[in-house]
Amino acid sequence: MNVKTEVSVALVALLIAAAIGSILIVIAGASPLDVWIAVIDRTVRDPYAWGQILAKATPLVFSGLAVAIALRAGLFNIGGEGQMVAGCLACGAVGAALPAGTPAVIAIPACVIAAALAGAAIGALTGAMRAYRNAHEVIVSIMMNAIVGGVALWIGNTWLFTGGVTAGPPIAHGAELPALGIAGSSANVSVFFAALAAGGTWWWFERTKTGVEWRWVGQGPRAAATAGIRVPRAYVWVMTASGALAGLSATHAVMGWRHAYQDDLVRNLGFLGIAVALLGGGHPLGVVIAALFIGFLQNAGLAAADLVPKSLFDVLSAMIILALAAASPTVRRALEKKA
Repeated sequence: MNVKTEVSVALVALLIAAAIGSILIVIAGASPLDVWIAVIDRTVRDPYAWGQILAKATPLVFSGLAVAIALRAGLFNIGGEGQMVAGCLACGAVGAALPAGTPAVIAIPACVIAAALAGAAIGALTGAMRAYRNAHEVIVSIMMNAIVGGVALWIGNTWLFTGGVTAGPPIAHGAELPALGIAGSSANVSVFFAALAAGGTWWWFERTKTGVEWRWVGQGPRAAATAGIRVPRAYVWVMTASGALAGLSATHAVMGWRHAYQDDLVRNLGFLGIAVALLGGGHPLGVVIAALFIGFLQNAGLAAADLVPKSLFDVLSAMIILALAAASPTVRRALEKKA
């Protein structure tokens, strides 16, 4: 799908979602115009809201990129949820195990690497099952989500459950990422990690031989194999990289926000990453913009909580995925007829 088609599909999906959202607002007994104006006005005038949008978008950039690079190679990584949980758990464990006086120059890389490796390990297993056992990555990803979630719950209930909350000990001070200081919001330095991840992903696919080979695999694995590309190995490494990106969401959740592992830090963010990747057309810049938009929707529920239920805007995020699925073939056929 070319850029024009991707943008057209995204716009059509947004219009469909906005229309459905307006209908839901009416059902909730409010005026769609009043609600949308209130959301935009309260967000624009509130620095805290901007900071929260940035904070909510940061882990979505990681999960969106994780889905996007897999899609580029013809794979569908629906296991971002489990990979993010694994990354947070590993990051929290390593951060808590570091001596209290560990300097940031050691503590931060240690936690970042732990998060990436944990997510990468889950992704690599999924990729290996796809490459060497011909097990569909969607099914394997779903099962891995359940396994990782179950293991994390067992660890939490066995060792971390105290005072009615499943939370690990705090990470070393040197591993904490400072807040950006935007009106007391939870936006933190991890936003720069997300920007680097997006830039690095673009560079990888556009400027490296291996990245180009991965794109060829996505366009046609048989043709890629004929050209000498080892497709099974590509599948494994693509899913490994995808899992690593998902695991890096811990830089926000653990290192920059809670400063400890908790069982609900990244709940549902892996699935929202699918919406981000599809809405962004699989392009790193598109993923960043889509993550900010989804972050805006999540914050909108709070901005208009006195007018409509917050859950209405959570529904909108899911509606965008459905609208994208519905709009994609329709828009493609329309553009092909026009051409």
